[in-house]
Amino acid sequence: MPIQNVRRSQGFKDISFSFLPHPVTKDLPILKNERAIVRAVRNLVETIPTERFFDSMIGSEVRGLLFENYTAPIAIAIEDQIITTIKNHEPRVENVAVDLNALPDENSLEVTVFFDIVGLDVPRQAFTFILEPTR
Repeated sequence: MPIQNVRRSQGFKDISFSFLPHPVTKDLPILKNERAIVRAVRNLVETIPTERFFDSMIGSEVRGLLFENYTAPIAIAIEDQIITTIKNHEPRVENVAVDLNALPDENSLEVTVFFDIVGLDVPRQAFTFILEPTR
């Protein structure tokens, strides 16, 4: 009988970046499972390469593409950059898909990221955030 190599997880935890202590226990808030992974994926997309001191390769070039005029080739480049960054740096997710919605009046992009979490029996995850060029 062949042995199946199935990746299973016990769960994921991360500290919330708000750093606001719990009002009663005074502990830092903890993000668990889906919320922790959603936060990690969003941080990857919003991180600029060379921004992290000890691993300068982590991040995406999405911020640089936001200064270009929004056209179909730029939309494809942004989508590819997000998917590539997540696939290269977040092993806890698979089947990544991205949906972009241009908001030209606000000079921003609405990004929806879809993915499945490896090792957790949860439905397909989706979250939306806004990307804006910063000056």
